[in-house]
Amino acid sequence: MTTETDGAKAPGTDGTAGTEARTAGPRALAWQRRRRSTARFWTQYRTHRAGLVGLVALALFALLALTAPLTVGSDVAGVTGAPGQPMEGPSAEFPLGTDRFGRDLLGLVVWGSRVSLLVGLLAAALSVAIGTLVGITAGHFKGAYGTVLMRITDWFLVMPTLVLAIALATVMSRSLGTVVLAIGVTSWPTTARLVRAQTLAVESRPYIERATALGGGHWHIMSRHVLPNVMPLVLAQTTLMISSSILAEATLAFLGLGDPTVVSWGGLLQDAREAGAVSSGNWSYLVPPGIAIAVVALAFTLCGRAVESVLNPRLGVGR
Repeated sequence: MTTETDGAKAPGTDGTAGTEARTAGPRALAWQRRRRSTARFWTQYRTHRAGLVGLVALALFALLALTAPLTVGSDVAGVTGAPGQPMEGPSAEFPLGTDRFGRDLLGLVVWGSRVSLLVGLLAAALSVAIGTLVGITAGHFKGAYGTVLMRITDWFLVMPTLVLAIALATVMSRSLGTVVLAIGVTSWPTTARLVRAQTLAVESRPYIERATALGGGHWHIMSRHVLPNVMPLVLAQTTLMISSSILAEATLAFLGLGDPTVVSWGGLLQDAREAGAVSSGNWSYLVPPGIAIAVVALAFTLCGRAVESVLNPRLGVGR
């Protein structure tokens, strides 16, 4: 004898959950996994107090850079029609004083954050992209190709990065693109070494052998299996490289190899040196851009260490 309860379906057999599981396509399932991974990452990242401090500092600097056209205006960098007298001290009108052209130093520091952060991000992205490409291909294609790539990488490693960047920036035109290129093409070897080591570890796993046996080509193995597994390392390396790129940009600008038509923190330090701020003890000209560079570099380093600790807990990075 059948009853009404006999017709009831078991949970998940024909319910909402079962329907969603059957109707959800591969793309929807992939997005669900990404959202869960992002939630887990943020939950673990929040336990790192230093990483949170760095993230808050970066958010403040990013907000400062994005709102600079509204808060200080693009005319703050103009030499003609400067609002003050050259080398004025701090006052109510100019909290940090003025530069050698009579421009407001506080406004210049705020405006310079746009260039310094942009160059740091672009240079780090270029450096990590080159390093990732070299590392994956050198780890995947063993033999003469991988050997030659790693010998080139070793050559770049033993050469001083700053010297190579200065040489490259000297022979090319003085522009932001030159600075980004000079930093990016000279600072990739460390990333290449790390990615190659991770690639060798990934390709030693059994599922890579199965994928190869099933007919997976080189591009399929590198893009579908190796790259997703090395991306956590690449992400952590990117956050660490940004701080180095910002310091390198400030160094090149301080040496007079940056774009003279734009305002950056390193350019402000170079202007202060040329104006004799060191000998005259004009601290308001020297200290603010230097502190800004140090704080942003430290913030990116703290975030990078926290990301590295979350993505690879075996490193034992402290909190």
